[in-house]
Amino acid sequence: MPPSVPSLSRRVARTLRSSLFAQVLCALVLGIVVGKLWPDTATAFQPLGDGFTRLIKTVISPLVFCVVVVGIAKAGDLKAFGRIGVKALIWFEVASTAALVIGLVAANVVGPGKGMNVDPSSLDAAAVNQTTGGGQLPSTTEFVLNALPESFVGAFAENELLQVLILACLVGAALLHLGHTKVPKILPAIDQAQEVIFTVVGFIMRLAPIAVFGAMAHLVGNYGLGVMKTYAKLIVLCYVAAALFVALLAVALRMVTGLSLWKFLRYIREEMLLALGTASTESVMPRVMQKLRRAGARDDAVGLVLPTGYSFNLDGASLYLSIGTLFIAQAVGVDLSLGQQITVVLVLMLTSKGMAGIPGSAFLALSATASSLGAIPAGAVALLLGVDRIMDSMRVVTNLLGNCVAVFAVSRWEGALDIERAKKVLDGETAAEDLEGGDEPVPAEVPAQKTKETVADAS
Repeated sequence: MPPSVPSLSRRVARTLRSSLFAQVLCALVLGIVVGKLWPDTATAFQPLGDGFTRLIKTVISPLVFCVVVVGIAKAGDLKAFGRIGVKALIWFEVASTAALVIGLVAANVVGPGKGMNVDPSSLDAAAVNQTTGGGQLPSTTEFVLNALPESFVGAFAENELLQVLILACLVGAALLHLGHTKVPKILPAIDQAQEVIFTVVGFIMRLAPIAVFGAMAHLVGNYGLGVMKTYAKLIVLCYVAAALFVALLAVALRMVTGLSLWKFLRYIREEMLLALGTASTESVMPRVMQKLRRAGARDDAVGLVLPTGYSFNLDGASLYLSIGTLFIAQAVGVDLSLGQQITVVLVLMLTSKGMAGIPGSAFLALSATASSLGAIPAGAVALLLGVDRIMDSMRVVTNLLGNCVAVFAVSRWEGALDIERAKKVLDGETAAEDLEGGDEPVPAEVPAQKTKETVADAS
Protein backbone atom coordinates (compact mmCIF):
# COMPACT_ATOMS: atom_id res chain seq x y z
CA MET A 1 0.00 0.00 0.00
CA PRO A 2 1.30 3.53 -0.77
CA PRO A 3 2.22 5.55 2.30
CA SER A 4 -0.59 7.78 3.51
CA VAL A 5 -0.20 11.51 2.89
CA PRO A 6 -0.72 13.65 6.01
CA SER A 7 -3.73 15.92 5.87
CA LEU A 8 -3.29 19.66 5.35
CA SER A 9 -4.17 20.40 8.97
CA ARG A 10 -1.54 17.95 10.21
CA ARG A 11 1.13 19.41 7.92
CA VAL A 12 0.29 22.91 9.13
CA ALA A 13 0.38 21.78 12.77
CA ARG A 14 3.74 20.05 12.21
CA THR A 15 5.17 23.19 10.60
CA LEU A 16 3.98 25.35 13.48
CA ARG A 17 5.53 22.98 16.00
CA SER A 18 8.91 22.74 14.27
CA SER A 19 9.46 26.11 12.57
CA LEU A 20 10.22 29.22 14.57
CA PHE A 21 9.73 31.25 11.39
CA ALA A 22 6.15 30.00 11.00
CA GLN A 23 5.40 30.62 14.68
CA VAL A 24 6.71 34.19 14.56
CA LEU A 25 4.88 34.91 11.30
CA CYS A 26 1.57 33.72 12.75
CA ALA A 27 2.17 35.76 15.91
CA LEU A 28 2.90 38.82 13.76
CA VAL A 29 -0.38 38.51 11.84
CA LEU A 30 -2.35 37.76 15.01
CA GLY A 31 -0.87 40.81 16.75
CA ILE A 32 -1.94 43.07 13.87
CA VAL A 33 -5.48 41.65 13.93
CA VAL A 34 -5.84 42.03 17.71
CA GLY A 35 -4.38 45.55 17.62
CA LYS A 36 -6.81 46.58 14.89
CA LEU A 37 -9.97 45.01 16.38
CA TRP A 38 -9.35 45.69 20.09
CA PRO A 39 -6.93 48.65 20.29
CA ASP A 40 -7.69 49.50 23.93
CA THR A 41 -7.00 45.96 25.08
CA ALA A 42 -4.05 45.42 22.72
CA THR A 43 -1.89 48.08 24.36
CA ALA A 44 -1.82 45.95 27.51
CA PHE A 45 0.26 43.32 25.66
CA GLN A 46 3.36 45.51 25.45
CA PRO A 47 5.05 43.85 28.49
CA LEU A 48 5.25 40.60 26.50
CA GLY A 49 7.62 42.17 24.00
CA ASP A 50 9.49 44.20 26.60
CA GLY A 51 10.01 41.15 28.81
CA PHE A 52 11.51 39.14 25.97
CA THR A 53 13.90 41.97 25.07
CA ARG A 54 14.99 42.24 28.71
CA LEU A 55 15.77 38.51 28.80
CA ILE A 56 17.85 38.73 25.64
CA LYS A 57 19.73 41.77 26.93
CA THR A 58 20.86 39.83 30.00
CA VAL A 59 22.98 37.49 27.86
CA ILE A 60 24.33 39.96 25.27
CA SER A 61 27.21 41.40 27.32
CA PRO A 62 28.58 38.08 28.66
CA LEU A 63 28.18 36.53 25.21
CA VAL A 64 30.11 39.32 23.48
CA PHE A 65 32.83 39.10 26.14
CA CYS A 66 33.23 35.34 25.73
CA VAL A 67 33.20 35.38 21.92
CA VAL A 68 35.81 38.17 21.71
CA VAL A 69 38.14 36.70 24.35
CA VAL A 70 38.00 33.22 22.81
CA GLY A 71 38.38 34.67 19.32
CA ILE A 72 41.52 36.65 20.21
CA ALA A 73 43.05 33.73 22.09
CA LYS A 74 42.42 31.22 19.30
CA ALA A 75 43.54 33.57 16.52
CA GLY A 76 46.78 34.05 18.44
CA ASP A 77 47.48 37.43 16.85
CA LEU A 78 46.54 40.66 18.59
CA LYS A 79 47.72 42.73 15.63
CA ALA A 80 45.22 40.94 13.38
CA PHE A 81 42.49 41.82 15.85
CA GLY A 82 43.54 45.47 15.71
CA ARG A 83 43.47 45.40 11.91
CA ILE A 84 39.94 43.98 12.01
CA GLY A 85 38.85 46.87 14.22
CA VAL A 86 40.38 49.53 11.96
CA LYS A 87 38.93 47.96 8.81
CA ALA A 88 35.53 47.69 10.46
CA LEU A 89 35.51 51.39 11.34
CA ILE A 90 36.47 52.29 7.75
CA TRP A 91 33.65 50.12 6.41
CA PHE A 92 31.17 51.59 8.90
CA GLU A 93 32.00 55.18 7.94
CA VAL A 94 31.73 54.50 4.20
CA ALA A 95 28.44 52.59 4.57
CA SER A 96 26.73 55.08 6.90
CA THR A 97 27.84 58.04 4.76
CA ALA A 98 26.46 56.30 1.66
CA ALA A 99 23.14 55.83 3.48
CA LEU A 100 23.04 59.53 4.42
CA VAL A 101 23.75 60.62 0.84
CA ILE A 102 21.13 58.25 -0.61
CA GLY A 103 18.57 59.66 1.83
CA LEU A 104 19.36 63.26 0.89
CA VAL A 105 19.20 62.55 -2.84
CA ALA A 106 15.91 60.67 -2.49
CA ALA A 107 14.33 63.46 -0.41
CA ASN A 108 15.45 66.11 -2.91
CA VAL A 109 14.05 64.18 -5.86
CA VAL A 110 10.69 63.20 -4.32
CA GLY A 111 10.13 66.11 -1.92
CA PRO A 112 7.97 64.27 0.66
CA GLY A 113 7.25 67.41 2.70
CA LYS A 114 6.57 69.85 -0.14
CA GLY A 115 3.13 71.44 -0.17
CA MET A 116 2.38 70.74 3.51
CA ASN A 117 2.87 74.42 4.49
CA VAL A 118 3.01 73.69 8.21
CA ASP A 119 3.12 76.60 10.65
CA PRO A 120 5.96 75.77 13.12
CA SER A 121 4.22 77.72 15.89
CA SER A 122 1.31 75.28 15.75
CA LEU A 123 3.53 72.31 16.65
CA ASP A 124 3.92 71.01 20.19
CA ALA A 125 7.65 71.10 20.88
CA ALA A 126 7.03 69.79 24.40
CA ALA A 127 5.94 66.47 22.90
CA VAL A 128 9.47 65.92 21.61
CA ASN A 129 10.91 66.55 25.11
CA GLN A 130 8.43 64.07 26.52
CA THR A 131 9.52 61.43 24.01
CA THR A 132 13.23 61.97 24.63
CA GLY A 133 12.88 62.45 28.39
CA GLY A 134 14.67 65.78 28.09
CA GLY A 135 17.91 64.00 27.27
CA GLN A 136 20.57 64.87 24.74
CA LEU A 137 23.12 63.09 22.63
CA PRO A 138 26.63 62.91 24.10
CA SER A 139 29.41 65.07 22.67
CA THR A 140 32.36 63.38 20.99
CA THR A 141 34.43 63.65 24.17
CA GLU A 142 31.61 62.25 26.30
CA PHE A 143 31.07 59.43 23.83
CA VAL A 144 34.74 58.41 24.00
CA LEU A 145 34.82 58.64 27.79
CA ASN A 146 31.59 56.67 28.12
CA ALA A 147 33.15 53.89 26.06
CA LEU A 148 35.81 53.44 28.76
CA PRO A 149 34.68 51.25 31.68
CA GLU A 150 34.74 52.59 35.23
CA SER A 151 34.51 49.12 36.71
CA PHE A 152 34.65 45.57 35.43
CA VAL A 153 31.27 44.61 36.86
CA GLY A 154 29.60 47.92 36.01
CA ALA A 155 30.12 47.45 32.27
CA PHE A 156 28.17 44.18 32.39
CA ALA A 157 25.54 45.43 34.84
CA GLU A 158 24.73 48.46 32.67
CA ASN A 159 24.97 46.46 29.42
CA GLU A 160 27.48 48.89 27.89
CA LEU A 161 28.65 46.97 24.82
CA LEU A 162 31.58 49.21 23.95
CA GLN A 163 32.90 48.97 27.50
CA VAL A 164 32.48 45.19 27.45
CA LEU A 165 34.37 45.06 24.13
CA ILE A 166 37.29 46.99 25.62
CA LEU A 167 37.41 44.69 28.64
CA ALA A 168 37.28 41.63 26.37
CA CYS A 169 40.16 42.98 24.27
CA LEU A 170 42.24 43.56 27.41
CA VAL A 171 41.53 40.07 28.75
CA GLY A 172 42.21 38.45 25.37
CA ALA A 173 45.48 40.36 25.06
CA ALA A 174 46.47 39.30 28.58
CA LEU A 175 45.82 35.63 27.74
CA LEU A 176 48.02 35.92 24.65
CA HIS A 177 50.76 37.64 26.65
CA LEU A 178 50.77 35.06 29.46
CA GLY A 179 50.48 32.08 27.12
CA HIS A 180 48.38 28.96 27.51
CA THR A 181 50.89 27.31 29.87
CA LYS A 182 50.41 29.95 32.58
CA VAL A 183 46.61 30.14 32.35
CA PRO A 184 45.65 26.66 31.12
CA LYS A 185 42.19 26.54 32.69
CA ILE A 186 40.79 30.01 32.01
CA LEU A 187 40.29 29.78 28.24
CA PRO A 188 38.41 26.43 28.31
CA ALA A 189 36.20 27.84 31.08
CA ILE A 190 35.34 30.93 29.01
CA ASP A 191 34.73 28.71 25.98
CA GLN A 192 32.33 26.52 28.00
CA ALA A 193 30.59 29.62 29.39
CA GLN A 194 30.03 30.70 25.79
CA GLU A 195 28.33 27.38 25.01
CA VAL A 196 26.12 27.72 28.10
CA ILE A 197 25.04 31.22 27.05
CA PHE A 198 24.16 30.04 23.54
CA THR A 199 22.05 27.28 25.10
CA VAL A 200 20.26 29.84 27.27
CA VAL A 201 19.59 31.90 24.14
CA GLY A 202 17.98 28.81 22.60
CA PHE A 203 15.63 28.55 25.59
CA ILE A 204 14.70 32.24 25.46
CA MET A 205 14.04 32.09 21.71
CA ARG A 206 11.12 29.75 22.34
CA LEU A 207 9.30 32.77 23.73
CA ALA A 208 9.84 34.77 20.52
CA PRO A 209 6.32 34.28 19.09
CA ILE A 210 4.75 35.57 22.32
CA ALA A 211 7.04 38.60 22.25
CA VAL A 212 6.22 39.40 18.62
CA PHE A 213 2.48 39.13 19.27
CA GLY A 214 2.66 41.50 22.24
CA ALA A 215 4.86 44.07 20.51
CA MET A 216 2.82 44.13 17.29
CA ALA A 217 -0.55 44.27 19.08
CA HIS A 218 0.70 47.25 21.11
CA LEU A 219 2.06 49.02 18.02
CA VAL A 220 -1.16 48.72 16.00
CA GLY A 221 -3.41 49.35 18.99
CA ASN A 222 -1.51 52.45 20.10
CA TYR A 223 -0.77 54.08 16.74
CA GLY A 224 -3.38 52.53 14.46
CA LEU A 225 -3.05 52.05 10.72
CA GLY A 226 -4.47 55.46 9.81
CA VAL A 227 -1.12 57.18 10.32
CA MET A 228 0.15 55.37 7.23
CA LYS A 229 -2.35 57.29 5.06
CA THR A 230 -1.32 60.68 6.47
CA TYR A 231 2.40 60.12 5.92
CA ALA A 232 2.13 57.75 2.95
CA LYS A 233 4.60 59.67 0.75
CA LEU A 234 7.27 59.85 3.46
CA ILE A 235 6.84 56.21 4.47
CA VAL A 236 7.02 54.92 0.90
CA LEU A 237 10.09 57.07 0.20
CA CYS A 238 11.94 55.77 3.27
CA TYR A 239 11.22 52.14 2.44
CA VAL A 240 12.11 52.53 -1.24
CA ALA A 241 15.37 54.30 -0.31
CA ALA A 242 16.10 51.50 2.16
CA ALA A 243 15.44 48.90 -0.55
CA LEU A 244 17.90 50.72 -2.82
CA PHE A 245 20.52 50.76 -0.08
CA VAL A 246 20.00 47.04 0.62
CA ALA A 247 20.44 46.37 -3.12
CA LEU A 248 23.76 48.24 -2.96
CA LEU A 249 24.72 46.11 0.05
CA ALA A 250 23.94 43.00 -2.01
CA VAL A 251 26.21 44.24 -4.82
CA ALA A 252 28.99 45.09 -2.35
CA LEU A 253 28.73 41.68 -0.65
CA ARG A 254 28.85 39.89 -4.00
CA MET A 255 31.87 41.90 -5.16
CA VAL A 256 33.84 41.52 -1.93
CA THR A 257 33.00 37.93 -0.96
CA GLY A 258 31.08 36.34 -3.82
CA LEU A 259 28.18 35.58 -1.44
CA SER A 260 24.50 36.25 -2.08
CA LEU A 261 22.65 38.59 0.28
CA TRP A 262 19.33 37.03 -0.70
CA LYS A 263 20.54 33.58 0.34
CA PHE A 264 21.78 35.09 3.58
CA LEU A 265 18.34 36.64 4.13
CA ARG A 266 16.80 33.19 3.77
CA TYR A 267 19.40 31.84 6.20
CA ILE A 268 18.47 34.38 8.92
CA ARG A 269 14.76 34.71 8.05
CA GLU A 270 13.69 33.72 11.58
CA GLU A 271 15.91 36.32 13.21
CA MET A 272 14.86 38.97 10.69
CA LEU A 273 11.17 38.35 11.34
CA LEU A 274 11.74 38.47 15.09
CA ALA A 275 13.64 41.76 14.77
CA LEU A 276 10.76 43.18 12.72
CA GLY A 277 8.18 42.03 15.23
CA THR A 278 9.97 43.41 18.28
CA ALA A 279 11.40 46.45 16.45
CA SER A 280 14.78 45.66 17.99
CA THR A 281 18.04 44.34 16.56
CA GLU A 282 19.31 43.62 20.08
CA SER A 283 16.70 40.88 20.44
CA VAL A 284 18.45 38.83 17.71
CA MET A 285 22.10 39.72 18.28
CA PRO A 286 23.07 36.45 20.03
CA ARG A 287 21.43 34.28 17.35
CA VAL A 288 22.91 36.32 14.50
CA MET A 289 26.38 36.03 16.05
CA GLN A 290 25.86 32.29 16.26
CA LYS A 291 24.79 32.01 12.62
CA LEU A 292 27.60 34.20 11.31
CA ARG A 293 30.13 31.96 13.07
CA ARG A 294 28.47 28.89 11.57
CA ALA A 295 28.66 30.51 8.14
CA GLY A 296 32.45 30.61 8.26
CA ALA A 297 33.25 33.99 9.85
CA ARG A 298 36.01 33.72 12.44
CA ASP A 299 35.12 34.25 16.11
CA ASP A 300 37.24 37.36 16.63
CA ALA A 301 35.78 39.06 13.53
CA VAL A 302 32.18 38.31 14.55
CA GLY A 303 32.78 39.26 18.17
CA LEU A 304 34.31 42.62 17.30
CA VAL A 305 32.53 43.80 14.12
CA LEU A 306 28.90 42.97 14.94
CA PRO A 307 28.67 44.53 18.45
CA THR A 308 30.70 47.56 17.36
CA GLY A 309 28.37 48.01 14.42
CA TYR A 310 25.43 48.37 16.80
CA SER A 311 26.96 51.69 17.88
CA PHE A 312 28.87 52.84 14.79
CA ASN A 313 27.01 51.41 11.79
CA LEU A 314 23.35 52.45 12.04
CA ASP A 315 22.70 52.55 8.29
CA GLY A 316 18.91 52.49 8.57
CA ALA A 317 18.93 55.27 11.14
CA SER A 318 21.28 57.34 8.96
CA LEU A 319 18.95 56.93 5.99
CA TYR A 320 15.93 57.95 8.06
CA LEU A 321 17.67 60.95 9.63
CA SER A 322 18.72 62.45 6.30
CA ILE A 323 15.25 62.01 4.78
CA GLY A 324 13.58 63.21 7.98
CA THR A 325 15.65 66.41 8.09
CA LEU A 326 14.70 67.39 4.55
CA PHE A 327 11.07 66.37 5.12
CA ILE A 328 10.85 68.74 8.10
CA ALA A 329 12.49 71.57 6.18
CA GLN A 330 10.17 71.10 3.20
CA ALA A 331 7.09 70.85 5.43
CA VAL A 332 7.75 74.23 7.10
CA GLY A 333 8.75 75.87 3.82
CA VAL A 334 12.52 76.09 4.33
CA ASP A 335 14.63 75.62 1.20
CA LEU A 336 18.02 74.23 2.22
CA SER A 337 20.96 75.15 -0.01
CA LEU A 338 23.55 72.61 -1.18
CA GLY A 339 25.97 73.90 1.45
CA GLN A 340 23.39 73.43 4.20
CA GLN A 341 22.66 69.91 3.00
CA ILE A 342 26.36 69.07 3.12
CA THR A 343 26.33 70.41 6.67
CA VAL A 344 23.42 68.04 7.38
CA VAL A 345 25.53 65.08 6.24
CA LEU A 346 28.52 66.16 8.34
CA VAL A 347 26.42 66.74 11.47
CA LEU A 348 24.54 63.47 11.10
CA MET A 349 27.82 61.58 10.58
CA LEU A 350 28.70 62.67 14.12
CA THR A 351 25.32 62.58 15.88
CA SER A 352 24.35 59.16 14.51
CA LYS A 353 27.39 57.57 16.19
CA GLY A 354 26.08 58.27 19.69
CA MET A 355 22.49 57.15 19.14
CA ALA A 356 22.54 53.53 20.27
CA GLY A 357 20.65 52.82 23.48
CA ILE A 358 19.41 56.41 24.03
CA PRO A 359 15.61 56.89 24.32
CA GLY A 360 14.22 59.02 21.48
CA SER A 361 17.68 59.15 19.90
CA ALA A 362 16.31 59.84 16.41
CA PHE A 363 14.54 62.97 17.66
CA LEU A 364 17.63 64.08 19.55
CA ALA A 365 19.75 63.72 16.43
CA LEU A 366 17.17 65.55 14.31
CA SER A 367 16.93 68.35 16.89
CA ALA A 368 20.73 68.66 16.99
CA THR A 369 20.83 68.85 13.19
CA ALA A 370 18.06 71.48 13.09
CA SER A 371 19.84 73.56 15.72
CA SER A 372 23.17 73.39 13.87
CA LEU A 373 21.56 74.64 10.67
CA GLY A 374 19.71 77.48 12.38
CA ALA A 375 17.19 77.57 9.53
CA ILE A 376 14.77 74.90 10.79
CA PRO A 377 12.74 75.44 14.00
CA ALA A 378 13.73 72.72 16.47
CA GLY A 379 10.05 72.22 17.37
CA ALA A 380 9.35 71.13 13.79
CA VAL A 381 10.81 67.73 14.72
CA ALA A 382 7.39 67.07 16.30
CA LEU A 383 6.09 66.48 12.75
CA LEU A 384 7.69 63.03 12.85
CA LEU A 385 6.24 61.92 16.19
CA GLY A 386 3.28 60.21 14.57
CA VAL A 387 5.27 58.27 11.99
CA ASP A 388 8.53 57.45 13.78
CA ARG A 389 7.34 54.10 15.13
CA ILE A 390 6.27 53.01 11.63
CA MET A 391 9.85 53.53 10.48
CA ASP A 392 11.22 51.01 12.98
CA SER A 393 10.85 48.12 10.53
CA MET A 394 12.91 49.93 7.91
CA ARG A 395 15.60 50.91 10.38
CA VAL A 396 15.79 47.44 11.93
CA VAL A 397 16.16 45.58 8.64
CA THR A 398 18.70 48.02 7.19
CA ASN A 399 20.77 48.23 10.39
CA LEU A 400 20.88 44.46 10.81
CA LEU A 401 21.75 43.67 7.20
CA GLY A 402 24.34 46.47 7.12
CA ASN A 403 26.12 45.02 10.15
CA CYS A 404 25.98 41.44 8.86
CA VAL A 405 27.42 42.48 5.49
CA ALA A 406 30.13 44.36 7.40
CA VAL A 407 31.07 41.16 9.25
CA PHE A 408 31.42 39.19 6.01
CA ALA A 409 33.24 41.99 4.17
CA VAL A 410 35.74 42.77 6.95
CA SER A 411 36.30 39.05 7.58
CA ARG A 412 37.07 38.52 3.90
CA TRP A 413 39.28 41.62 3.86
CA GLU A 414 41.30 40.23 6.79
CA GLY A 415 41.36 36.62 5.55
CA ALA A 416 39.12 35.51 8.43
CA LEU A 417 36.27 34.05 6.32
CA ASP A 418 35.91 30.47 5.11
CA ILE A 419 34.27 31.17 1.75
CA GLU A 420 33.58 27.55 0.89
CA ARG A 421 31.94 26.96 4.25
CA ALA A 422 29.86 30.13 3.85
CA LYS A 423 28.60 29.12 0.40
CA LYS A 424 27.64 25.64 1.58
CA VAL A 425 25.78 27.00 4.60
CA LEU A 426 23.92 29.66 2.62
CA ASP A 427 23.03 27.08 -0.05
CA GLY A 428 21.68 24.77 2.65
CA GLU A 429 24.15 22.01 1.77
CA THR A 430 25.59 21.68 5.31
CA ALA A 431 23.54 19.29 7.40
CA ALA A 432 21.84 20.62 10.51
CA GLU A 433 23.72 18.20 12.72
CA ASP A 434 27.02 19.53 11.39
CA LEU A 435 26.00 23.03 12.40
CA GLU A 436 24.71 22.16 15.85
CA GLY A 437 26.97 19.44 17.07
CA GLY A 438 29.94 19.25 14.76
CA ASP A 439 33.32 20.86 14.70
CA GLU A 440 33.27 24.62 14.54
CA PRO A 441 34.28 25.94 11.09
CA VAL A 442 37.84 27.16 10.88
CA PRO A 443 38.92 29.41 7.99
CA ALA A 444 41.70 28.19 5.77
CA GLU A 445 44.02 30.99 6.85
CA VAL A 446 43.81 30.00 10.52
CA PRO A 447 45.47 26.87 11.97
CA ALA A 448 42.84 24.24 12.62
CA GLN A 449 41.64 24.35 16.20
CA LYS A 450 38.62 22.18 16.82
CA THR A 451 36.14 22.94 19.53
CA LYS A 452 32.93 21.16 20.26
CA GLU A 453 29.86 23.35 19.89
CA THR A 454 26.64 22.19 21.50
CA VAL A 455 24.13 24.90 20.82
CA ALA A 456 20.42 24.54 21.37
CA ASP A 457 18.70 25.90 18.27
CA ALA A 458 15.16 26.98 18.91
CA SER A 459 14.22 26.49 15.30
